[in-house]
Amino acid sequence: MVHSAVADDVFYALSNSTRRRVLEQLSLGPATVTQLAAPFDMKLPSFVQHLSVLERSRLVKSKKRGRVRTYEIAPERFKVAEHWLSERRQAWESRLDRFDEYVKQLKQKESKS
Repeated sequence: MVHSAVADDVFYALSNSTRRRVLEQLSLGPATVTQLAAPFDMKLPSFVQHLSVLERSRLVKSKKRGRVRTYEIAPERFKVAEHWLSERRQAWESRLDRFDEYVKQLKQKESKS
């Protein structure tokens, strides 16, 4: 089972559409705060709060050179979400397989009657 506090941080960060769009931008490569903020209609301090959430969840990392801060994806943390979703998918596939088998058994019983 995924450590719940870590998963909570990751899913909280992913729960916001602005942060997901930032991650999509960063999937194309590193970008500065100014570049990342450009497509959004919000004040820079509000936007930087989104970046802080992403950085605290460790989905992104930043480097500062002089006065310019650049962000990039930290792909290893996405494995937390991937692992949690994979566990859920396996559980549901197993349940659906059992349900399918049950329906087949019912149909066989009906055809014999």
